[in-house]
Amino acid sequence: HWAGNGAEAVETILAICREKGAKKIIKSKCMTTEEIHLNPALEKEGYEVVESDLGEFIVQLRSEEPFHFVFPAMHLKRDTISDIFQEKLGSEPSDDPEELTLIARNLLRRKYCEADIGISGANFAVADTGMISITENEGNARLTTSLPDVHIALLGIEKVVPKLEDLSVMLPMLGTAGTGQWLTAYNSM
Repeated sequence: HWAGNGAEAVETILAICREKGAKKIIKSKCMTTEEIHLNPALEKEGYEVVESDLGEFIVQLRSEEPFHFVFPAMHLKRDTISDIFQEKLGSEPSDDPEELTLIARNLLRRKYCEADIGISGANFAVADTGMISITENEGNARLTTSLPDVHIALLGIEKVVPKLEDLSVMLPMLGTAGTGQWLTAYNSM
């Protein structure tokens, strides 16, 4: 599908959700969905939408925008995360990061299995093969793209490379670009 702007992208995704009879959607981190306000549009139409990236999931529970695109919940301390998990998920209090992660992971594993549609971004798409390239650190993108019956990858045209060989030039820049952006945001605080 081709969308000329954010509103068209949202409508295209909504049309796919309607066509597939979806009710539950799981998403891996995708800043493009933030830019086009996809979650509110899906929720307005009655879809259950769950963010699978741990930081995105935490800020979603708090009804907040991500703090930063690499570290969405960087501004939150353990006790705050524990409080929100107690309130929204019914968990016991904990200040152990591993335990807090397991609380979220256990819930999210069920959500992957229940989801009708998985929505992800992509770091790159390869024009001559139709492949997408996703770099991740939590495993949530792989589950989002493979467990639901339908996968929607949302990306801007600037992420399309002509040939598979072009990834060898582009992929090494991901770590540098992400870290550079984080340092810029951190240093401006």
